[in-house]
Amino acid sequence: MKKNRINFIFNAHLPFVRHPEYPKFLEEDWLFEAINESYLPMLRMMYALRDEKVPFKLTFSISPTLCSMLDDPLLRERFLNYMNEHLELGQKEMERLSNDPHKLRLANMYLEGLSKNLAFYSGKCSNDILSAFNQLSSEGYLELITTTATHAFLPAYKDYPIAVNAQVETGMIEHLRTFEKMSEGFWLPECGYYPGLEDILARHNIKWISLSSQAFFLSQDEPKTGCYAPVKCPNGLYCFARDYNLTSLIWSSTEGYPCDADYREFYRDIGYDLPLDYIRPYIHEPDVRVFTGFKYWAITGKTSDKVVYDPDKAAMKVDAHSSNFLYHIKSVGDLVGPSLPNDPIYTLSFDAELFGHWWFEGVKFLEAVIRKVALDDSMVLTTPGQCIKLGEEVQTLRPAYSTWGDGGYSQVWVDSSSNAWAYRHAFKSLERMTELAERFPDQKSLKQRSLSQAARETLLLMASDWPFIIHNHSSEEYARKRLTGHIQNLNLVYENMCRNAVNTEWLVKAERRDNLFPWLDYNVFNSRHLAEPSLIFTTDYSK
Repeated sequence: MKKNRINFIFNAHLPFVRHPEYPKFLEEDWLFEAINESYLPMLRMMYALRDEKVPFKLTFSISPTLCSMLDDPLLRERFLNYMNEHLELGQKEMERLSNDPHKLRLANMYLEGLSKNLAFYSGKCSNDILSAFNQLSSEGYLELITTTATHAFLPAYKDYPIAVNAQVETGMIEHLRTFEKMSEGFWLPECGYYPGLEDILARHNIKWISLSSQAFFLSQDEPKTGCYAPVKCPNGLYCFARDYNLTSLIWSSTEGYPCDADYREFYRDIGYDLPLDYIRPYIHEPDVRVFTGFKYWAITGKTSDKVVYDPDKAAMKVDAHSSNFLYHIKSVGDLVGPSLPNDPIYTLSFDAELFGHWWFEGVKFLEAVIRKVALDDSMVLTTPGQCIKLGEEVQTLRPAYSTWGDGGYSQVWVDSSSNAWAYRHAFKSLERMTELAERFPDQKSLKQRSLSQAARETLLLMASDWPFIIHNHSSEEYARKRLTGHIQNLNLVYENMCRNAVNTEWLVKAERRDNLFPWLDYNVFNSRHLAEPSLIFTTDYSK
């Protein structure tokens, strides 16, 4: 009987948001929420499994922008302030709900969760989440990989190979600096692939990527093993196809497990429900309501009349859904296994922030799956790197242009009705950045710093987050400001360099605000660099 190999890949990413010019900034909460609700609960769960000697193997892509923020002293300090504020709010909630036993139980649950997260962060992690991930990697539980520098949607830039290479190379270097080891795998943001991208990836000794299933099934080559085994591009790069049907059981916002009526409702939060006079110390000035994490209602259904969340009912659903998920895997294995030359592989890719943040019970679900797999001889958790090391023969296939977005193409990130306007400015910015690198290749001192800051602005401009946010009309005003701000900053450097000048005051402020990739060499945007060895292999990037 074939053994079902389950290949979980988690993409942990947030856009670079850091505003030291303000004492408190609304969009920095994205990071703090993800740390408190996703990253720390997932780490606590994995460390508990390790201590209980429960075997597991998972893959995590931790984006360079997220690495930069998690490693930043200012943001670490602000996260501690965030946690202390929420602990104070939890104590107030315990008093407010003293006569409501059902909600009081939930308030206590949140307060305990905050306390455990803070103790784990300050104790086991020593305020350094990245070191905790790295320890699990060194012990063989995690395969850590990287992605593009700022999570750029690469298909949009396929006509600018210099920029694509700059994104890939910068991501690889930041991973090397952070974890002191090379990344063998590479997460393509939004699973965005276009034919020819593999040649740039191979330049950096990348061994594997994860793609959407459309990349296989729309290929001009027939995928002989479907998405149940990796394939090789003609240049030898391994590709693992995301299993759409199995992934949708967890991922779908309309039919997946997270939609169950007994699970916690994400959008009903006391930050929006309670009077301003009560909640004001825990939101943003001037009276900008935000999510606090204190949520007392179950999804219930498509109604505003919600029932109070019951953790016991939710726990029963977690148990049922985790068993149902593994049942589906076994069913697929029984169907396709006999026709495959090797044990089937199910590649299941997700944004890490789904677990714990968007889907409150998601971490418990993942833990239940891991524990049940450990007790079942018919299945095992694996990683792409582990699969490759087995040396199994795989098909050579030319993947098709594809993403994991709606419809399988690029309409979310390149949408004529919302965000396409940004790309003509981005393309002009890339051309100007390349011109600067080629006209001034050997600058020193202030001019070198100014050009490197221009390269930083260019990378930040390319982030996929801003088009995505604009398309979804969520924090649209902030996303537009970020795009226009990076464009203006690059143009400022361009105009100054053309006048043989440096705006020192602007440079110091820009470096202080956007302090990621302090080692960045602006010549990564020089077209001659593509004909030379990668900077990864020619420079010492140790900290």
